[in-house]
Amino acid sequence: MPCVKFLRWFLPLSLLVLACLQCRPLGPPPVASRERQLTSISSSGGSGKVPMSQIYRQVNLKNDMVPRGRHGRKVIRPMRPQYITIHSTQNYTADAWKHSKALKNGALRSPKTRYGNRIGYMIWHFTVDDKVAIQHMPTTEQGEHADFHGPGNRLSIGIEMCEHRGSDRRATIERTAKLTAILMKKNGIPLRNVVPHYHWPRRGKNPPNKNCPHFLLDNGRPGAKWRWFLSRVNDHYQHIE
Repeated sequence: MPCVKFLRWFLPLSLLVLACLQCRPLGPPPVASRERQLTSISSSGGSGKVPMSQIYRQVNLKNDMVPRGRHGRKVIRPMRPQYITIHSTQNYTADAWKHSKALKNGALRSPKTRYGNRIGYMIWHFTVDDKVAIQHMPTTEQGEHADFHGPGNRLSIGIEMCEHRGSDRRATIERTAKLTAILMKKNGIPLRNVVPHYHWPRRGKNPPNKNCPHFLLDNGRPGAKWRWFLSRVNDHYQHIE
């Protein structure tokens, strides 16, 4: 998402620094851990397939929509999604429910300019943390989370991953991977069209490609960590009935 300009309801900047110190390194999990994950996924029998309903329960998806015609949804632009864009909030003080409240209250603004935000608010489709995934707008509507007037906003579903202090980042990533797999199935989106925010250059920004989601990129670019995340998405996708 564009750099989120969170307002006064967030804690002082000093707490953000403390939160960063608690971030755990990421990367492919140990082999034993990965085997346990795959065993859990395949627990539904010899076919290794899992009903879509079961994956939904694991994702713990909740609806908390921004009202139609207000804030980020004050202008409705239809969309047939062709991509899924993965972000990280870069906010260390708010979980998914707090982000949902901010979107519904119109607290997340962004300058409305000729080449920038089209409506003056930020909005995306889902926020995920280590306990829940929350939907804020239909996947048939364009958001404001990627590249202003570009194809990232016009053609992609936006998913934000929380990284608030004390949360389990691996659980957040795994929940995001499951949600992404569901959205691929429902919308016929191939794995190659699951992209990081970095994928979409932003006109007028320097650098144009944002280091986001920063904890799934290597030196600010897609690399081994991003390929590992895609492998988790693909594992879940392949096991959905």
